[in-house]
Amino acid sequence: MAPTTETSRSQQISRVPYLPGLDGLRALAVLAVIIYHANSTWLPGGYLGVEVFFVISGYLITLLLVAEEERTGAISLREFWARRARRLLPALFTMLVLLIMWTSVRERDSLGALRGDVVAGALYGSNWFQVWVGAGYTAANDFAPLRHLWSLAVEEQFYLLWPVVMLMILRAGRDRLPRVAMWFFGVAAGIAGFVALVMPTGRIGESCTSTPNAYWSLGERCISKVDLLYLSTPTRATGLLLGAALAIVWRPYALLRGPMKRKGPMMDPVAIIGLGLLGFLIWKVHIVHLVGEDGLHADPWLFRGGLFLTGIATLMVISAIAHQKAFTGRVLGNVVLRTIGERSYGLYLYHWPVFQALRHETGIALKPHEFIAALLVTAAITEFSYRYVELPIRERRLKESIQSLLRSGPGELRRRGSFGLIISCSIALPVFAVFSLATADYKANDVQAALDAGEGSVTDVLGELTSSTTPSSVPETTAVPTASDAPTTTAAPTTTTTYVPPHYDVFALGDSVMKGAAPALADLGIVVDAVQDRQGKMGADIFVQLKELGVTMDAAVVHLGTNGPMSQETLDTMMQALSEVPRVVVLTSKAYRDWTDANNEKIRALPATYPNVTVLDWQLVATLCPGSCLTADGIHLERDGMKYYAEEIWKALGREIVSN
Repeated sequence: MAPTTETSRSQQISRVPYLPGLDGLRALAVLAVIIYHANSTWLPGGYLGVEVFFVISGYLITLLLVAEEERTGAISLREFWARRARRLLPALFTMLVLLIMWTSVRERDSLGALRGDVVAGALYGSNWFQVWVGAGYTAANDFAPLRHLWSLAVEEQFYLLWPVVMLMILRAGRDRLPRVAMWFFGVAAGIAGFVALVMPTGRIGESCTSTPNAYWSLGERCISKVDLLYLSTPTRATGLLLGAALAIVWRPYALLRGPMKRKGPMMDPVAIIGLGLLGFLIWKVHIVHLVGEDGLHADPWLFRGGLFLTGIATLMVISAIAHQKAFTGRVLGNVVLRTIGERSYGLYLYHWPVFQALRHETGIALKPHEFIAALLVTAAITEFSYRYVELPIRERRLKESIQSLLRSGPGELRRRGSFGLIISCSIALPVFAVFSLATADYKANDVQAALDAGEGSVTDVLGELTSSTTPSSVPETTAVPTASDAPTTTAAPTTTTTYVPPHYDVFALGDSVMKGAAPALADLGIVVDAVQDRQGKMGADIFVQLKELGVTMDAAVVHLGTNGPMSQETLDTMMQALSEVPRVVVLTSKAYRDWTDANNEKIRALPATYPNVTVLDWQLVATLCPGSCLTADGIHLERDGMKYYAEEIWKALGREIVSN
């Protein structure tokens, strides 16, 4: 009887109970992510909710694998992967089909660009695809309704690999598990150390050429360091490994049979500290942030320990939830949080496409009323998916679920006919969606198309001038001291290049807004130097160098301040460098960013100190533009806006527009 009793006891310990507190923790995590995705200024570190998900996944999956091996003596890889497929694939494919249908009707120009994201999402490779194409979390201007799938890709890659790893570890002997937990923790710490070591420390520009330290080169392709460190599976394995380490040494039923049996209340203060730490990090930490006037930088709070610390804080909360005598599990497992947590996968899956359908492109913050409306739509879609797609397939009762939708209809014949119609549509719609996606032409987003079109109309004036100031020399012969009786050599005349500083009628310096309008400005005879991501301080430095090179101009146009704050010192430096230019037109910025109003206030005050300055209040004037003038972000220019922008600048210069 002893072996039977021992086996029964082992099976009791190996059971994995339902822990409602984990669903409550999932609810807090998904709500943080959703708020961050709606408007990152509301909760700058809300994206860390994804790291909380990773830790929970690492804990539960490892717990289940250890329990299965202890209970049955083996791990069925086929059954494990089948359970994961039933859990994850139905809602994913439903979302993809609905999204493709929506895009083919409402965002048709974006359908071709969506193709790669759909394929990567369906194959759970979104994170690597985004790293490769440079469409990371912080990229803006695209209609990118599948960008959030990167985290699901990381988890699915983990699900594919982890049961094999655990099978090999468990076959080597269960007595080694405590040491294995230490190894998991050590590897997680090592990954965190590596990320801290290689994170970019300077300004992050738009390309390898502008900020080479922010990129790695792979052949001719530039790979953003921030994207790779944030999105790649190895660098984001920290949370998964920490969760796995805890699962080995902190199993719910084992806690009730060991020395921790009556110490559940001691875990509640640990959970409170963990939740407080999570709250602090979610409020404090960014992915990238502005550093004064120097542009975007990777946030060291995140890459130098922030992710690891988030994992540790999550472990503290889970350790209390797992102890069924602690109060934490009952608090976090309340009916509201539990209900949200049970639907957290669907909420995460559907909210981002709904947000994108509302705002049309990334980088646009939702207003409060837009957020509430989008959240209600997300909740409705999520609930339908949960009740009639996810649960039925997971529990293998899909046919019964569809029939339950038809019970309100009169008559058996009606129900059978409706059932057939639903089945037919469920086949036809995906076929139509796939055909539409496969045959769509690729088109760049409106902003990128405008910038590409403007590329041929801009000039890197400073780059050209600095290269031309280097004297070019030709071979010359010089006299060499010789003996008195040696023949002498006559030196050839030395050839030098004399630098003549150029003079411009109108010279314009700006950022991506001006670059989009560069063809229209060039048609008016304006020399345009405009690049993406240019900061005000960079512009001031350029004008200082142009003055030192002796460049003169009859008029100058300045449109900077879209991408970051400008100090009064920067504006004074710029205006002093332009003090000898008869007319300087400075544009205010039209954007919805924290620094916009402060920049514009300083710009509007310039004429009081610098009489050669005229302010073109673009923030106001842009609202008077007739036709289709601004892209969805409210910043960049559509075709009508480009012409209007150039004409308003020309008028501010005191020039007359000649109609064709």
